[in-house]
Amino acid sequence: MEKLYSEILWHEIVFVAFCIVAIVQLFYYGRFFRLLAFYKPVTKEKSQQHPVSVIICARDDANKLMLNLPGSLVQKYPSTYEVLVVNHNSQDDTRFLLDEFKKSYKGLHIVNLEHEAIGIPGKKYPLSMGIKEAKHEIVLLTDADCVPASEYWIEKMQNGYDDGVKIVLGYGAYHKKPGVLNKLIRFETFHSALQYLSFALGKLPYMGVGRNLSYKKELFFNNKGFSSINHLPGGDDDLFINMVADDQNTNIVIDPEAFTLSEPKNTFIEWVNQKNRHYTTGKFYNPKTKFLLGIYSVSYFLFYPLFIASLILFSWQFSLAVFVLRAGFQALIFYKSMQKLNEKDLFAWWWLLDMWMFFYYLIFLPSLWRKPRKTWR
Repeated sequence: MEKLYSEILWHEIVFVAFCIVAIVQLFYYGRFFRLLAFYKPVTKEKSQQHPVSVIICARDDANKLMLNLPGSLVQKYPSTYEVLVVNHNSQDDTRFLLDEFKKSYKGLHIVNLEHEAIGIPGKKYPLSMGIKEAKHEIVLLTDADCVPASEYWIEKMQNGYDDGVKIVLGYGAYHKKPGVLNKLIRFETFHSALQYLSFALGKLPYMGVGRNLSYKKELFFNNKGFSSINHLPGGDDDLFINMVADDQNTNIVIDPEAFTLSEPKNTFIEWVNQKNRHYTTGKFYNPKTKFLLGIYSVSYFLFYPLFIASLILFSWQFSLAVFVLRAGFQALIFYKSMQKLNEKDLFAWWWLLDMWMFFYYLIFLPSLWRKPRKTWR
């Protein structure tokens, strides 16, 4: 009798744990993610055109620049802008290619760096030099493997500035291609953006992506640039924003014409290595960010194992009811958010991609303790 009572109690504990995890998930969808799903930008009474410096750091990126740099150079922008490329000790034809581009595009500004910065791994040294050399107060950052989604990228991104705004977060998407890997990469990118854009709308900004990010030089220099994270290989985008963003100085722009597009990795291993480099910086986020992201990730990771355990050990009717409640709300948020970020073709696969996230967290969990790589190329 006592053994039977113990088994019943254990089964109830599993179901209660499943309900708690589902409630945590619903909290994040209701408190944060709905903000992006139903976001409507405020219409400004008058347009603005600030002078802008686009900054691109390149290292042995001649092929990528050949394909993508013209997209930044031919922007339709009525005000002043420059495109500044920092050539960081490239050993390929990057310098010669940039010199050829310079002949046709007078707005191209080239900074050639011949040496490494001792004790400053990663991209922070060339990016700091680029910001220092930039002519204009507003800098707009992207990468050599990125191309603006439209000729109005600069205009749309700089329009995110307003009184008190010093940071504008954009969306860096990936090109749509056939295959499962492309869907996995784009869903992870969407899911990441769902978090950092929604948190920014919820007055808790914590990161941006260097593929499409803008801030003011004043903010950079007033916070001594990357000095506090110079010893880390990464963090020039997410860690820096994590340090300087607050509930008043950050805005987002999610107009499809303001997106950038990147070439996705061709193999699963390449993508895993890319994501591992990113996650090694997560441990350096501020405590509040780590707590909020940690609770969300743990709840996501436990949801499906506890659902299956509840189906088997408790009641399939009650377990399925909780599952359907969470799935219905999640489907609505995903559908609306995917529309906003021009990823709506993924919605047909959202339920499979949602289950995939269990394995995603399982694969990348060790990266939280892995030592960061020392170079950015």
